[in-house]
Amino acid sequence: MPFHIRAERVSDRVIVVGDPGRARLISSILEDARLVNENRGLLTYNGFWRGREVTVATHGMGGAGATIVFEELIQLGGRFLVRYGTTGGIRENVEPGDFVVPVSAFYHPGGLFKQYFGDLCVSPAPDLELTWRLSESLRGRGLRVWAAPVVSSDAFYAETPEVVKRWSEFGAVSVEMECASLFAVSRLRGVRSSSVLLVNGNILYPGKRMISEGELEDRLLAGARIILDVLAELK
Repeated sequence: MPFHIRAERVSDRVIVVGDPGRARLISSILEDARLVNENRGLLTYNGFWRGREVTVATHGMGGAGATIVFEELIQLGGRFLVRYGTTGGIRENVEPGDFVVPVSAFYHPGGLFKQYFGDLCVSPAPDLELTWRLSESLRGRGLRVWAAPVVSSDAFYAETPEVVKRWSEFGAVSVEMECASLFAVSRLRGVRSSSVLLVNGNILYPGKRMISEGELEDRLLAGARIILDVLAELK
């Protein structure tokens, strides 16, 4: 049994979220949801969606801590991991309520990437088929979707307009914290991963364009149902 997620097993299909409250929210729409871990506040639920077993797990904030969770979920049987979270837009036309499906994740060198990969320069990217299915399913429900690079930042309060401008010039549409770690470790361990991110604000307009809590919850549940549909259909 892993050190932090003290569960006997998880499903091979996992939604990973940063916020334990979000894990509770998504588990509420599953059938026969059971809490299988609450150690360290990393709430983890096993349940069923349309007859297929799925897991909803909490990974916390930041790439380093989240990577511990990703590794342990893989040890426990996870084979398809989808990170579902929020993200901040870094382009003017990336609006709150939009969804981002990352096709790659930029990151700052050093840290866990140095420890995992040494001098190799890895290119963290999600599984192509899973990413395409998620993107098309979201669009098929009439949602506005950006399939583009994101920035995975280790320092939530270090993002300045200058930093944002530089990343956006390279094609990134939003910033978050964990996708680069997920994609890199998934490739290393031979499992498939992807991500769906809900834009809940834009860094260019701080405090002015955030989605309200009620709207955010409704939007999160709408996206969660689509992700669960995709995971349930995987062979």
